Amino acid sequence: MAVIARSPSSSAPAPRPVPGSGLARVFEHRLMTYRRTFRSTIFTSFVTPTLFLFAMGLGLGSYVDNGNTSSLGGISYLVFLAPGLLAASAMNSASFEATFPIMSGLLWSRIYHAMFATPISARDVTLGNLAFIAMRLTLIATVFTIVIVAFGAADSPLIVLAIPAAVLTGLAFAAPIAAFSATQKTPIKFNALFRFVITPLFLFSGTFFPVSSLPPVMQALAWLTPLYHGVSLTRGLSLGTISADPLAAVVDVVFLSAFVIAGTYFAIRTIGARLVRG
Repeated sequence: MAVIARSPSSSAPAPRPVPGSGLARVFEHRLMTYRRTFRSTIFTSFVTPTLFLFAMGLGLGSYVDNGNTSSLGGISYLVFLAPGLLAASAMNSASFEATFPIMSGLLWSRIYHAMFATPISARDVTLGNLAFIAMRLTLIATVFTIVIVAFGAADSPLIVLAIPAAVLTGLAFAAPIAAFSATQKTPIKFNALFRFVITPLFLFSGTFFPVSSLPPVMQALAWLTPLYHGVSLTRGLSLGTISADPLAAVVDVVFLSAFVIAGTYFAIRTIGARLVRG
């Protein structure tokens, strides 16, 4: 009697994807892309914040320090400004990474649709992008923190903890903006986002001057923004004053985390809907 050999492929169960492997593949794609384009981001990510710190902190700061600095807590303007710029730089970089690269992958190159045709899910695409943005923010915050220390603008060794605080601040913008980007068919509204949201926050969330000097209505609006809480957190760590009001620091962390969690949830939903529509 002839024996019919069974093909192993016909009976073997399909291999299950390793948990987290899809996320890692998306992260790897963004990393490989960044390796080819990182030179174009050096100026905006590292040089521009340093120039701001030098021009505003040392240049303008020399005039501010000659006056009454009681509104700054009696510290030099450079020391006041540096942690605010750290948080604001994270916001700016995260906002860019969550706009055009997301739209490119969904609309122009459609690389995320190609990924979606494999076992990679919309959740993997979203979390992989956010993981890459977190890595970028960590690199930017670390370099800028080294610059702050070199300028003598840090009053406490807790400045090291300002790095993850800045990353959290950036992700509080990246996650909801990624959700917004996935709903767009053209980049036209990105101009409005940067012009009417990011730039005003950069100017009026405590980066350059205390929010307490604003009218009460604007103070309330500033308190509702992620950058205000990011600046408050990084400044408290840089100055070593965070222990004076630990409850405020907890509120800052909870507020920023809520933006990250809610933004991630909606990003998964909007990116998933865009991938399903094709």
